Amino acid sequence: MAFVTLSILEGLERGRVYERLATPVSIGREIDNTIQLNDDRVSRFHAKVQDDGGSVILTDLDSTNGTRVNGHPVQIRVLQIGDLVTIGRCVLVFGELPVSKETMGSGTDVPPTAYHESLSSPPSSGELDFLSPPPAATMENERLFPLGAPGLPEGMRPQHRAQMSDILAYLHSQIGDVLNRTVEHATLDGNRREARCPWEAWLDLIAAQSALTTYLKQLAEPEDSTDLNE
Repeated sequence: MAFVTLSILEGLERGRVYERLATPVSIGREIDNTIQLNDDRVSRFHAKVQDDGGSVILTDLDSTNGTRVNGHPVQIRVLQIGDLVTIGRCVLVFGELPVSKETMGSGTDVPPTAYHESLSSPPSSGELDFLSPPPAATMENERLFPLGAPGLPEGMRPQHRAQMSDILAYLHSQIGDVLNRTVEHATLDGNRREARCPWEAWLDLIAAQSALTTYLKQLAEPEDSTDLNE
C-alpha cells in the first residue's frame, strides 16, 4: 500500500489538497469515492489510483469522457510527480507541491507542466492559492512524458521479457522501415526542409500505430471485471 497526495487545481473543489491518501484511491462523482468531484462531465466512478510494486498506477474506469494526463488521453498510466490529471473540468496534480527539482531528483528539470510556474507556497491552512490556468490549447501541447521515456518494468519473467521484446522489435522494425524510405526534400525557397516518404511507407507507419493502440487497449483492460463504471 502506498500513500499519495493529490491537489485540485481546477473545478468546484479547486484548492483542496488530499494528503497522503492510502491506496487504492477512487475518483468520481459519487460520494462513495475517496475523492468526489462535483462535475457532470465526471463519471460516477471515473478513475482509480493504486499501488503496484512501488509504482503508482492511474486507470480510467471506462469513463464517458475519458481521463487525460498532461493533456493526453490515457487509459492506464504510471504517474510521475508533477503529472496533471484532467477529469471532466477538474485538473489534479499528483505529488506534493510546489514541484521542485529536489522533488524530481537531482539533476532533473522540473517537468514543463502548465501550472508549475504559477504555484504559490501553501499557507498554514493547508489550502493552496492557484492562479488562473492557461487555455486548454496550452495543456494539449504538453508532453505526455515530460521526464522522457519510461523504464522497462522490473521483475519480468523470461517469457514476459521475450514477449515484450517481440512487440518492441516489431514496432522498431516498422518505424525503422518508414524512416529508411524517407527522403529529405528542400522547399522552393530553400528556407525549410521537409521529410517525405512513399505512401505505402506512410500506411505501414499507420499500421504500426494501430498495432500499438491495440496493445495499449489490451493492457488497459482489467483482468477481472469491475462494477465501477458509468
